[in-house]
Amino acid sequence: MRVLLDTCVWGGVSKALVAAGHDVVWVGDWPTDPGDEEILACARQESRVLVTHSTRISVRLRLSGGKRIAASCVSSHSRQRSR
Repeated sequence: MRVLLDTCVWGGVSKALVAAGHDVVWVGDWPTDPGDEEILACARQESRVLVTHSTRISVRLRLSGGKRIAASCVSSHSRQRSR
């Protein structure tokens, strides 16, 4: 699988995915953070699944037209069940 990890995703995830045989680009390896639009453009141009914590990017995905990309917005917050 071709994956693009946003800077907000821990770099260790990249290493684990590469070890599992995936083609991974971690934006944290880029010289500067390019911003949401360039990250989305890269995912589209390179046909990569985008993994991010950013809800801002997920909103942009819903509002943007053009070629669709696969994306996953993950959260590190756990939810507690009420009893």
